[in-house]
Amino acid sequence: MSIHRRDFIKGMAASGLAFAAGGLYAKTGRTYRTALVGAGWWGTNILREAVASGRCRIVGLCDVDERQLAACRRALAGMCDDQPKGYKDFRELLASEKPEIVIVATPDHWHPLITIAACKAGADVYVEKPVGHTVYEGRAMVKAARDNGRVVQVGTHRRVSPHNLSGLKFLQEGRAGDIGMVRCFVHYGGGPGQVTPDSEAPAGLDWDLWCGPGPLRPFNAKIHPRGFRNFLDYANGTLGDWGIHWLDQVLWWTEEKYPRTVSSIGARHILRDNTDAPDTQVVQYEFESFTCTWEHRRYAHNHAEKHNIGAYFYGTKGTFHMGWLDGWTFYPANAREPVVHEDPTLNKPDDQNIRELWADFLECIESRRRCVCDIEIGHRSTNLSLLGMLSMKIGRSIRWDGEKEVVVGDPEANRHLRREYRRPWVYPEV
Repeated sequence: MSIHRRDFIKGMAASGLAFAAGGLYAKTGRTYRTALVGAGWWGTNILREAVASGRCRIVGLCDVDERQLAACRRALAGMCDDQPKGYKDFRELLASEKPEIVIVATPDHWHPLITIAACKAGADVYVEKPVGHTVYEGRAMVKAARDNGRVVQVGTHRRVSPHNLSGLKFLQEGRAGDIGMVRCFVHYGGGPGQVTPDSEAPAGLDWDLWCGPGPLRPFNAKIHPRGFRNFLDYANGTLGDWGIHWLDQVLWWTEEKYPRTVSSIGARHILRDNTDAPDTQVVQYEFESFTCTWEHRRYAHNHAEKHNIGAYFYGTKGTFHMGWLDGWTFYPANAREPVVHEDPTLNKPDDQNIRELWADFLECIESRRRCVCDIEIGHRSTNLSLLGMLSMKIGRSIRWDGEKEVVVGDPEANRHLRREYRRPWVYPEV
């Protein structure tokens, strides 16, 4: 193990990332004017931790759907006495409330513009993963954070989950040996589904604003709420949703920042509904010192496989599985040695570790250091998902120059690093 890695492990504890179950929040100090943009299920989970910190006064809630706004307001009433004003347009919220913290929990295609606007307005930002829909949006988000001196935390909360931290330490200490391959995967069950017809948008939903910079297509209940990730106009399917979590674990473990080559195949073999993301996909990422693969299927979750989600690290001393609800497990190559396991420590609802990530966010706002899931880290991890989708769409492998963020010798592939926005929205060029 290199000195760099030893220092990294020590630094985790020194910076407060080796979290205990409680006592995360310093209850004294500044209270921050905080606003939420995207008031659905997951945004409300994040808001809950902001309130629990005792350091945030909620001054604004924003959503294009009045139903989600009302539900979030009801949930907030059970948490605190704050009476935030409701907004439909994030620009009005930023101008009127001048928040110091902005939570961005909208669908993926809205993350970049709202994050950049919040940074320019002087707010620190907690933005959900993936950071954006295309590679160059992420680059613009990094630039906005740096140019405006803002702290931007990305919601890849597995970097602060206790079992992920101890699992990383296990790998970094070399207890699984030299790692030559990592296999990331999500295998969830399901059937072919059925087509949901388009319909009129429900009362209280501004569908035009929901679509925003993405294409304006007819409203469909399969898209909103919560179904957008499997419509490629607004997200990047299972790879963009789950892939970033596990591929982020790989980048967290390695000293390499990006792969040299990426190749992918994907298809819709089983699904017969009106989503358009692949139900089956395999991606190969070739790094300097190891090979990484991603695979998912949205059907045939069977009990023949020990784990249905996570990352296998294949080492010379055995195989290490980094999981979620099942914690982590090490299977020694020597069958006479005992299996090593650690259970997860997760927060309710939804078995997550937003609490620990929010604590790091507040500490970074005060110290002005970069977060454990800083926007540049989130950008690189998001890129792995986006490059996998890019390779699948063009039907060939790509060579990636991670320093310049360009596909080598492939003008067609490079055109997929950005996309045209629907007017009047303007793509955030760097």
